[in-house]
Amino acid sequence: MLHGFGGTARHWDRVAALLDRERYSPLALELHQAQPLDLPGAIELVARAAPDRFTLCGYSMGGRIALHLALAMPQRVSRLIVISASAGLGDDVQRAARRAADEQLAVEIERAGIEPFIAHWRDTPLFADDPGWAQELIAEDTRRLTAQQIAGTLRAYSAGRLEPLWDRLTSLEMPVVVLAGERDTAYVEIGRRLAASIADGRLEVVTDAGHRLALEAPEAVVAALS
Repeated sequence: MLHGFGGTARHWDRVAALLDRERYSPLALELHQAQPLDLPGAIELVARAAPDRFTLCGYSMGGRIALHLALAMPQRVSRLIVISASAGLGDDVQRAARRAADEQLAVEIERAGIEPFIAHWRDTPLFADDPGWAQELIAEDTRRLTAQQIAGTLRAYSAGRLEPLWDRLTSLEMPVVVLAGERDTAYVEIGRRLAASIADGRLEVVTDAGHRLALEAPEAVVAALS
């Protein structure tokens, strides 16, 4: 299981608590621990830690990385769950703008520290409708990281840096479930496009939920894994 930006492996605690341990041994990885801290490093981190065959589940930034992983090691990924994620930015101008914006944010995180970043991220429109308890869990999780770790993952795994994968999705042969929250309308549309691009892909829209499905609707994530 691969967490999103500003998070840690603890993002998956509510999902892991519901899993059938006779079927699954959950393994949540820390993406800031990749050596080197880049996409190939993240692929190697998973390759070393995971068993020969495994179900791969990624959220947001981790979902982007999960798509790259599934394409890099299709013989090992038996099932893929992509949560609130995209296959990338297809336009060069958009990617350049995103790289610049993410670099600016990374510099600000390093300069100002954790608490201002938590406040900034809480006010992002993507998370505006999150319930207060979820915001507090996210803040608690973010405080497990250093400013340097957050900035480092932003630079390493920025959507402006990673190659877009839309043209390669047709080569995915494993079953793929794409999850998006009903309130997360932008990612519902992205999820619809993702699922339609994959031979054995389907979109599931989770009622009355936003971007952070592992917190708001862990039962839906567990159902997708079944």
